[in-house]
Amino acid sequence: MTISKIGQNDIAHHLHPYTQLRQFEKTGPLVITSGKGIEVFDENGKAYIESMAGLWCTSLGFSESRLVEAAHKQLQTLPFYHSFTGKVPGRVPELVEQLTAMAPIKDSRVIFANSGSESNDTAVKLIRYYNNARGKPQKKKIIARNKGYHGVTLASASLTGLPANHAMFDLPIEGVIRVGAPHFYQFGAASETPEQFLNRLIQELEDTITKEGPETIAAFFAEPIQGAGGVIIPPDGYFERVQAILKKHDILFCVDEVITGFGRIGSAFASSHYNLQPDMITVAKMLTSAYVPMSALFVSNEVYQTIADASAKIGTFGHGFTYSGHPVACAVALETLSIYQQDNVFQHVQNMGPHLAANLVQFKGHPIVGDVRSIGLIGAIELAQDPASRKPFEPSKGVGAYMVARAQAHGLITRVLGGDIIAISPPLIINPEQIKQLTDRLAMALEDTHQWVKTWL
Repeated sequence: MTISKIGQNDIAHHLHPYTQLRQFEKTGPLVITSGKGIEVFDENGKAYIESMAGLWCTSLGFSESRLVEAAHKQLQTLPFYHSFTGKVPGRVPELVEQLTAMAPIKDSRVIFANSGSESNDTAVKLIRYYNNARGKPQKKKIIARNKGYHGVTLASASLTGLPANHAMFDLPIEGVIRVGAPHFYQFGAASETPEQFLNRLIQELEDTITKEGPETIAAFFAEPIQGAGGVIIPPDGYFERVQAILKKHDILFCVDEVITGFGRIGSAFASSHYNLQPDMITVAKMLTSAYVPMSALFVSNEVYQTIADASAKIGTFGHGFTYSGHPVACAVALETLSIYQQDNVFQHVQNMGPHLAANLVQFKGHPIVGDVRSIGLIGAIELAQDPASRKPFEPSKGVGAYMVARAQAHGLITRVLGGDIIAISPPLIINPEQIKQLTDRLAMALEDTHQWVKTWL
């Protein structure tokens, strides 16, 4: 493989996130130089369907001129101002009004940041602030789930339930308690029914709270659909039962909608789809279709009032980022929300979801496919050495990574998650013909992988 001059410079100077660095030094990067619709193009002009919308985020594709124009206009008008000490860029109140009208938390407050990690980190800080303010300083522990993903700051990476995010970083920090993921395919016992598995998860949560002491548990963090952990779709009744336990023990419910917020499953918030009643919600990614960085944390009125009273005693609320509510990000977010509404994007996702499901169903029963799942425009194919017994491949074999590489050779960018899970999360603007093209290329990559596996299995 010949590495271009751009690639050689990248290898020499760029510390790549989420990359096996020594292997990367040998292979070099795929240099992406442009995009149009659901496709991106490399430095040689080769086109790829971006089946992950970048990192679950480029909802409106890679060439939405209205977002570019919104950013340009705002840059000409007010390129920056802050929200500290009672000041605010004019676009912030406008965006806050629209967001709070959409949110499933009644009378919520919004604080902006630049990434999902920052918003989840802010949530952890506010949880501590809130319980200190209401005279419960011992109530600080947070329950998070195996295979959950909440970010890469010290606090949010600690909430994350993926080993690679902890190893060598001295994480997780103290006070994070772990419970199981609602993924029957991977974690259900051979003798269990799905209903028995669900009962076990709920009992585990109740037992964990009892063991730790409910007076010490502050919050429970969860994604409605666990994204980076493997596109884990919860079973019916899971969240209903979880919420009842949290309410009984005065535990805040913090919902991470960084991936699902703004239409991924066909509703503005997945919380509405699952009838969740959170105290906090974090969003990012599709808030601006990823054209500029922006995230937000919604906080219930009850939590806000307690925090506000405490800030009055202290003299200030000592938290915020320089770029919280950046006016350019606000302008792009407002235009993104406008496009969602005017183009009926959420309804489009509802219409496209069955097309994606119908095209993925072809992989059920394949000799190396254990499970296929999707909801809206997010899905996954879980590879297995022996699907009948749910036996996975040895991680060292790199079967999922091989399939992702073959997909890229066929003009499809996708991603492997832990456990040889191939994820699909395309731009929300995808159409039926493009879904067919995407899954056709996925089928070629799967067949290549199957033939390769047969040479050594």
